[in-house]
Amino acid sequence: MDNLSPSTVQSPSSESEIDYRSGFEPELGGDLRQNAVFVDETVCIGCGHCAHTARGTFFLEQEYGRARVIAQDGDEEDLVQEAIDTCPVDCIAWVSYNDLNRLEEARKHQVIQNLGVVGDGAALRRAVNTSF
Repeated sequence: MDNLSPSTVQSPSSESEIDYRSGFEPELGGDLRQNAVFVDETVCIGCGHCAHTARGTFFLEQEYGRARVIAQDGDEEDLVQEAIDTCPVDCIAWVSYNDLNRLEEARKHQVIQNLGVVGDGAALRRAVNTSF
């Protein structure tokens, strides 16, 4: 028997939340996706392989041309693992959800250089306009 008292258990706010919760979520002590996936954007070269392999999880963001996680549960773990295994610079890793929060907070203070490989050409126009 678990040690939760009835006073600490909160009931779902709607029927849709009941259907959404399986009981296997990591925050409930379940077996699903115990770790989160994280991209170190300072190392990423913007090759796009991860975004092509696991489209529901990764995308190339427009501002810097680096890979980023769009949804932790966007693809099956084996597909995400394939993207991790085939990353040419090893910038993608599984991390604990606690570490993910810390890493995301640290990302706010990182300086990331624009790779200029994705987007509408704004980086190139800025470079051309400032060279005169």
